[in-house]
Amino acid sequence: MTTIQNNVTIEKSVQEVFAFLTDLNNHEQLMPENIYNWSSTADEARFTIQNMAKLALKVEERIVDQEIKLVPAEKAPFDVTLKWTLSAVAADVTIATFTIDADLNMMMKMIASGPLQKLADFQVNKLKEILG
Repeated sequence: MTTIQNNVTIEKSVQEVFAFLTDLNNHEQLMPENIYNWSSTADEARFTIQNMAKLALKVEERIVDQEIKLVPAEKAPFDVTLKWTLSAVAADVTIATFTIDADLNMMMKMIASGPLQKLADFQVNKLKEILG
């Protein structure tokens, strides 16, 4: 299993960050430009990654003000889990950690590790930009 992650400190309460992340409709704002054909509900998102694949993700687990775990809703090119973990540092300061766990063979690891790390970096930076 390949684990890719990044975290960011956001000057909002853990409740505010969780409220934003728990609704997958908001996740479109966190996506880079190479994501298109986005459609979503609060619990599921479908999109296309340019020159790669179509992906459908669904919320597998929500732990209030702590964690949101996403898994493929349909067959994906490889097993993957995306997880946002939140921890309150102070009343209005939250650390949000985005983790991608992907089951990649050596060839896929060489191809996909860079883009997955860029995605993790992009999403945490975008979350900070949106929520301030």
